[in-house]
Amino acid sequence: MGARLARVLVRGLRIYLHGDLGSGKTTLVRGLLRGLGYAGRVKSPTYALVELYPISRLNLYHFDFYRFRDPKEWRDAGFGEYFNSDSVCLVEWPEKAGGLLPVADLDIALEFAGDGRDLSVCAGTENGRACLNQLLQLPT
Repeated sequence: MGARLARVLVRGLRIYLHGDLGSGKTTLVRGLLRGLGYAGRVKSPTYALVELYPISRLNLYHFDFYRFRDPKEWRDAGFGEYFNSDSVCLVEWPEKAGGLLPVADLDIALEFAGDGRDLSVCAGTENGRACLNQLLQLPT
């Protein structure tokens, strides 16, 4: 799914990833980065809170807010400036920032399903709907 998503990614997109620990959020980000041609190490930013991946056509920020205890930590960290029209922001555990994050273009939920995962995608903006429509039209 990450590689498919990479094919329709545009600047300014905000993608929020929901799911329990181990449900595949970082794996989805890794697949997306591989789909963009990134060959380096992709790790969960649980302790660093954010990892920057400069891809030729965009700056991709991978956030993980799992360790936040209070939504104000997002504001205090100064991350708001990263959510702009030139960057792509992928956020694990967005609910930990409370209602302080901008609206997600795409909300992706991952759930355990036996030995696999179920994935659902919801668009929250016009940009998200356009991206989702393109994603649905890709050959499998």
